[in-house]
Amino acid sequence: MSSVCPFAKAATGGGGCPMKFAKSDNTDQKEPNMKEDAKSNDSSMVSPKCPFGYDSHTFKLGPLSCMICQALLYQSSKCLPCSHKFCKACISRFKDCPLCGADIEKIELDTELQVIVDRFIDGHARIKRSQVNADEAGDVMKNVIYEDVSMERGSFLVQQAMRAFRAQNVESAKSRLRICEEDIRGQLHMSGDTSELHSQLGAVLGMLGDCCRAMGDTVSAITYYEESVEFLSKLPAKDLELVHTLSVSLNKVGDLRYYGGDLQSARSYYTRSLDVRRNSVKEHPDVPSQVVDLAVSLAKVADLDRNLGQENLAVDGFKEAIQCLESLKLDSSDAGLEKRRCSVLDFLHNQMDENQNPVLDSSV
Repeated sequence: MSSVCPFAKAATGGGGCPMKFAKSDNTDQKEPNMKEDAKSNDSSMVSPKCPFGYDSHTFKLGPLSCMICQALLYQSSKCLPCSHKFCKACISRFKDCPLCGADIEKIELDTELQVIVDRFIDGHARIKRSQVNADEAGDVMKNVIYEDVSMERGSFLVQQAMRAFRAQNVESAKSRLRICEEDIRGQLHMSGDTSELHSQLGAVLGMLGDCCRAMGDTVSAITYYEESVEFLSKLPAKDLELVHTLSVSLNKVGDLRYYGGDLQSARSYYTRSLDVRRNSVKEHPDVPSQVVDLAVSLAKVADLDRNLGQENLAVDGFKEAIQCLESLKLDSSDAGLEKRRCSVLDFLHNQMDENQNPVLDSSV
C-alpha cells in the first residue's frame, strides 16, 4: 500500500470534526470562496476542531483508537477480565493483554463502543463551518452550514486505513477505504468528472486492490487495480506521483496474471506499464527515479519473454535495463534511490547469468 496519501495535495485543513468548535479570530484562515457569505451575514468564521485529537494532518491517537494498530477501532473487542479494548483482529494475536499483561481468558465484541466509533467516522469532517453573529458575546453558534468535505474526510480515512494495513489489520483498512471510495463516487456524481477526484479515486481503488491481494482475493484485487488504471489513465502524464501509481497498478495486475499462469495477459499489462514509464522518462529525462522505474518495467517484460520462450527478446530487454541503470549517476543525497538501483541491477545480472529467477516485485 502506498505510503503517500492521495489527498495530501487537496486537503486544506478547512474540515474537521463536527463534535466541537473552537473560535478563531484569524481571518487569514477563511476559505476564499466563502468570504462573501461571511460578510453578507455579518459573521465570523469558526474553525471546527476535533476534541479527540483525530486530525488528517497530525496523526494523533485518540480514545477511539486501538493501541495495537493505532487506527480507529474495528470490530471493537474487550479482553476479559481486564476489559481493555482493541480491534478484534489485533487482540486475537495475543495471549496476554498488551496494556496490562493480564492473561486473556476471553475476548468479547463490544458492539456499543463500535457504534460510537462508526458514528464518529460518519460525522467526522462533515461540518464545514458555522457562522457566529459578531455582535453576540461568547461562543454562540448560528446557522451551522453543512457541506460535502469528502476530500478532508478522505485524507482522514486513508490515514486510518494505512495504519491498519501496516499492522496487518487488513479488514479494518478495507472498511475505511470502502467508505472513502463511496464518498468520492458521490462527489463525482454531484460535481462531475474532475482530475482531482479521478486521481483520488484511482489511488484509493489501488489501495483496495492491495487489501484484497493481502486477503488472497485475487479476482477482486484485479478488479480494483483495473478500475484504478481506468481512472488514472484519464489524467495528464505530468504528475510523477500519478504516473508511478498508474504504472505500479498495471504491474500489479500483471503480477497476478503471471502467478495465475496467464503469461500473455501478464505481458500485456507489463508492456502497458513499460510504455507509461518510457513516456515519463521522455517528459522528465532529468529525474533519476523515472530511469529506475523504466529499468524495472524492462526487466518484467523481459522476464515474461523468457518464460514465453522468446530468449532473444528477453536478453535484449535485460541488456537495455542494465544499460539504463549503469549509465545513471546519482549523488550522495540519493542514497535510498542508489540502494534501489543496485537491487534492481543485481536482479538483472542474475537474470543474465541464470536461466530463470522469480518475477521482480511490482512495488519497486
